[in-house]
Amino acid sequence: WGRSGDKGDMANIGLICRDPKFYPVILKEVTEERVARHFRHLLRGSVTRYELPGVSAVNFLLTRSLGGGGLASLNIDRQGKTYAQVLLSMHIRVPASALSSSKL
Repeated sequence: WGRSGDKGDMANIGLICRDPKFYPVILKEVTEERVARHFRHLLRGSVTRYELPGVSAVNFLLTRSLGGGGLASLNIDRQGKTYAQVLLSMHIRVPASALSSSKL
């Protein structure tokens, strides 16, 4: 699952694993560097990842990614509401062993 939003010119993206066994895969595959590359067409700042192991989730903060934010932005999505869906479209490698008994 993913949720996203904004605070000024910063986008906030949360990814939550449907099954905790995928959390190590997310940590390995969804890095700050890969997220920055995936959002290179929107990102003018940095990406910081915050790990939330208790709920098998990660949160990303993308600075200078909303074209000024709010009414200052000419972006179609000024509040970053679609950013989680953009991140969910990023391809990652999942071991076959993790897929065999998935709850997905």
